[in-house]
Amino acid sequence: PMSAASNLLGKKWHPVILSILLEGPLGFNELKEEVKGISSKVLSESLGNLQDQGLIAREVVSNQPFRVQYSLTETGHELKPVLEELDIWAEKHLKPAKQNINRG
Repeated sequence: PMSAASNLLGKKWHPVILSILLEGPLGFNELKEEVKGISSKVLSESLGNLQDQGLIAREVVSNQPFRVQYSLTETGHELKPVLEELDIWAEKHLKPAKQNINRG
């Protein structure tokens, strides 16, 4: 189980995307604006992977114009304490890096 969890959370953008979605559902473009430096292709692939793992849900909110919204599933929300602790640890032990999230 640790290897599978590490593989999932070890992907560059996955923890960032999950952390952002902890604050509430977002559309694709809104999410892309929040994650600095991610391409549309990589965001799309990451969202698909997280959806396949059952961590996020994709909901069509409008057909004209076509819009979707992404949110955490119950399983995704269960990662909140893990993501918060990871953030605390990183603040304490890692050198400041370029900010990947518009907030903060």
